Amino acid sequence: MEKQSFILASASTRRKELLTGAGYEFTIVVSNVDEFEISAEDLTPAQFACRAALAKAKAVAENFPQKIVVGADTVADFDGEIIGKAEDADHAEEITRKLFSRPHKIITAIAIVKKEAGIEAVEFDTTTVYPKKMSEEQIAEHIKSGKWKDKAGAYALQEGGDEFVDHLEGSETNVIGLSMELFEKMIKRLNLV
Repeated sequence: MEKQSFILASASTRRKELLTGAGYEFTIVVSNVDEFEISAEDLTPAQFACRAALAKAKAVAENFPQKIVVGADTVADFDGEIIGKAEDADHAEEITRKLFSRPHKIITAIAIVKKEAGIEAVEFDTTTVYPKKMSEEQIAEHIKSGKWKDKAGAYALQEGGDEFVDHLEGSETNVIGLSMELFEKMIKRLNLV
């Protein structure tokens, strides 16, 4: 059976590359949801990621009720603290010092919505990242590079961030921005393939 096309409610180039590489056909319609405006109060990092992913998918599904819409959100979980994208270079440095001091988790939630069919599913995957100790010089270079911009936890595995990672426990694509293993399970379960 051929893979159904869907709408990806994300501007993430990493998610686009992962899905294209796996042979999916999709169009991109970026949601107007600002994750900085979603309240994280009384939520675990996983609950926050699920809420944000679902909000993005539902916002786009409003305009495309007959289409399958996929939303996603990635956060870092540092001892229960939600760490999203850095607001500026100082914030990125603070996040980098924190996350690379000891193991942390990367959580990516995936939401699949098809409004017309009443489908609304959201699940998440968790990967534990074991970092290498970064030197002051490496931290300064990382911040100067700007590679932290628009990335949960202020780093990206596929853009040199892996030089600071010793090993992972869990899905590598989850850390990149979309657990392909979880995505495939979800679309099979929802009979969308």
